[in-house]
Amino acid sequence: AIVIPLSPRPGRPLTLNEDDDLPYEEEIIRNPYSVKCWIRYIEHKQNAQKSVLNMIYERALKELPGSYKLWYNYLRERRKQVKGKCVTDLAYEEVNNCHERALVFMHKMPRLWIDYCQFMVSQCKITRSRRTFDRALRALPITQHPRIWPLYLRFAHNLPLPETAIRVYPAIRLAAVVNDENFVSKEGKSNYQLWHELCDLISQNPDKVTSLKVGAIIRGGLTRFTDQLGKLWCSLADYYIRSGHFEKARDVYEEAILTVVTVRDFTQVFDSYAQFEESMIAAKMETTSELGQDEDGDIDLELRLARFELLITRRPLLLNSVLLRQNPHNVHEWHKRVKLYEGQPRQIINTYTEAVQTIDPLKATGKPHSLWVSFARFYEDNEQLDDARTIFEKATKVNYKQVDDLAAVWCEYGEMELRHENYDQALRILRKATAIPARKAEYFDSSEPVQNRVYKSLKVWSMLADLEESLGTFQSTKAVYDRIIDLRIATPQIIINYAMFLEEHNYFEDSFKAYERGIALFRWPNVHDIWNTYLTKFIDRYGGKKLERARDLFEQALDKCPAKYAKTIYLLYAKLEEEYGLARHAMAVYERATAAVEPEEQHQMFNIYIKRAAEIYGVTHTRAIYQKAIEVLPDEHARDMCLRFADMESKLGEIDRARAIYSYCSQICDPRVTAHFWQTWKEFEVRHGNEDTIREMLRIKRSVQATYNTQVNFMSSQMLKATGTVSDLAPGQSGVDDMKLLEQKAQQLAAEAEQDKPKPKDKILFVRSDTSRSELAELAKQANPDEIDIDDEDEDAEDGEPDEVQLEQKSVPTAVFGGLKDD
Repeated sequence: AIVIPLSPRPGRPLTLNEDDDLPYEEEIIRNPYSVKCWIRYIEHKQNAQKSVLNMIYERALKELPGSYKLWYNYLRERRKQVKGKCVTDLAYEEVNNCHERALVFMHKMPRLWIDYCQFMVSQCKITRSRRTFDRALRALPITQHPRIWPLYLRFAHNLPLPETAIRVYPAIRLAAVVNDENFVSKEGKSNYQLWHELCDLISQNPDKVTSLKVGAIIRGGLTRFTDQLGKLWCSLADYYIRSGHFEKARDVYEEAILTVVTVRDFTQVFDSYAQFEESMIAAKMETTSELGQDEDGDIDLELRLARFELLITRRPLLLNSVLLRQNPHNVHEWHKRVKLYEGQPRQIINTYTEAVQTIDPLKATGKPHSLWVSFARFYEDNEQLDDARTIFEKATKVNYKQVDDLAAVWCEYGEMELRHENYDQALRILRKATAIPARKAEYFDSSEPVQNRVYKSLKVWSMLADLEESLGTFQSTKAVYDRIIDLRIATPQIIINYAMFLEEHNYFEDSFKAYERGIALFRWPNVHDIWNTYLTKFIDRYGGKKLERARDLFEQALDKCPAKYAKTIYLLYAKLEEEYGLARHAMAVYERATAAVEPEEQHQMFNIYIKRAAEIYGVTHTRAIYQKAIEVLPDEHARDMCLRFADMESKLGEIDRARAIYSYCSQICDPRVTAHFWQTWKEFEVRHGNEDTIREMLRIKRSVQATYNTQVNFMSSQMLKATGTVSDLAPGQSGVDDMKLLEQKAQQLAAEAEQDKPKPKDKILFVRSDTSRSELAELAKQANPDEIDIDDEDEDAEDGEPDEVQLEQKSVPTAVFGGLKDD
């Protein structure tokens, strides 16, 4: 017999039959890694003792631990050996250990997991069985899960207490549902809602969902639902908090606030983070008080307080980071970030550097050049001019989107030198900015970089012109203005400034030439200010010495002049003629002006015309002007002109002319609207007329009123003007036709007119009027107080016979006949 030292149980050597086992032993010695050799040996020993068979399996698995066939047969043999024994027997635990050792190498084999789970269930070990099922689900790929779930669910349903099944099944089903794109909820829940329920379930029960990889599940949701990151991050952190992994929870919060890109998500995460830190501080203080320790000397508590304080202090900066993650090209947010670092020069420099390196000028929101300018200003405020100049030099090489951005950089560069009284340097900078580039481009040619177009920037040229006026010579300043005009980038204000500059140096004709060049550059209405200034300066300079030239200038200015700007020029022209020319020329200018200005200004222009004509020629010369004004102006202003015209005539004693004017004007005066006109006419007739003229006025008034009563359009317009809409005339009748409402209103007005007719008992005059005979007599008496008062006894004489008239004969005085008496 040969004694083999290997034994499944130490201290008990195993004796083998030499004749039967020796060939197999020699074969496995020669081929220790051959599964077939070991299988033949095991089959040879099938009827041997169980301990002998187990020993051979152990020897084989020691040499071939990755053999699925050996492990499967071995575990099946061990389970057979304990079959029928009590579950409390130690042999069951030995078999369980064998399964655990097998799964170290065979953890991806679903058959071994199934056998092990079934074996654990047969032992009635509920907790270990559930954990084994969970381990199987975590270890196996998802494609193998359908082989585990039926066993797991059967195990859960067969339990005497339903709590385990209730805790296991929802998490398992939710995990499966959220990964099923074809799943449709019967309750109408979206996939995100299901995800949210799953996250809440597993985060609130971390010790009951060991079968799921919580971190992987929630992070999977973070990649799928990018618009709801806040809740998912909070769920993941809550899972670690409930699991007792506080540092992991803090790491999750930090990762979240550094990755979320919306303010809403940031607010959710930050509030949860702050609440977590507060609860940690409260728990520590409670523990310290229970143990009776001194809170002041607790380093851990001080550390937690400092961490919480730092978190609150970091909030504005963290929020700014969120906004910059949304749009890293937001210039305004970069400026806000710099302000948050106030008092920290190194952080400010780093922020400016990061900003100018991150922002793409073509995608920037805001003015990217302002960051460069602020960066240079920071160095300037700290008296580091060389560094500020370096920043400006780099800023001038950036390819901005707009030429104005680069122009603003050049101007700020020059202003910095001016602030430090480096005047020559400022001039050199702006001359460099306006230098013609090697490759010229049009100002609005976006295909060219702004460096090739900035030479046409008016902002830079304007500042250079101001500096040349203050620091340069007359010739250098004149050259700058001429260059601006040649580049055709001048504005009317530049032209005016140039002319004023020449005038200050007594170059009057050159200043007028500058005006002429500006006039050639611009059209109406842009040229208005140039013409206005030019004409004023020319008149102030020469007065009437060059009258013909001045007239030519005015005619040139009025050529193609819009009506909106004509009034000022015409008034200047007329003033020139009044002061230095002929009065009739001035009157001709005024007459042209009344037709050239806008309709809204015609009334005012006629007033000026009339006033000047009266002062120059007398009031009688204004009759033709009044007549033309009445013909041209709209009714509203024509009435005013008629009243003034009639008043003038009455003052001149031309009563008939004034009455004719009132009669003419009455045709455009509705008595219901223009009561002032009729009152004025009435007062005129009272002062200057008699009973017949008053009757004629009343007849005309009645006729005009009747004319306006028949004009439905006028009535509707007046009603609309008074009420706003036709439907407002009959509240509550929104469905009635608008035309029918107008007809009703017209009938109402006709009824009112019928009521205004004289009563039958009154005697009807030859003119329809509300004024009785006695009232007419009173009016006539007021008109002519010297009239003889005749008694009213014979007013009704026509009712009876007239009295006989007594006649008396008298002799004719001889003086009447003179020398004819004798004949």
